[in-house]
Amino acid sequence: MRIFIWLFRAFLFFTLFAFALNNSHEVDVRWFFGHEWRAPLVIVVLTAFGFGCALGVLAMVPAWWKHRTQAKRGTPEAGLPGSSNEPQPPAVIHDGI
Repeated sequence: MRIFIWLFRAFLFFTLFAFALNNSHEVDVRWFFGHEWRAPLVIVVLTAFGFGCALGVLAMVPAWWKHRTQAKRGTPEAGLPGSSNEPQPPAVIHDGI
């Protein structure tokens, strides 16, 4: 099974690598106020991907800090079933009647 996973990864890598080689033409990225950036398409796509990943990580930081502080304190997370100290109602079992 591992060999198939590695073969799939190699296929995916070489497919994306061939795509990058075929799209190495220069593109113009036009910014505001007449600014322009010329770069290969691969660089533009990788830059956009990198900024998207960084923005996603920065968006998750407050939630990570919250969960980390809760874990350090040992407090249960709010809103999860069974997280409060209140007794839960007994389960009702139906006979199917």
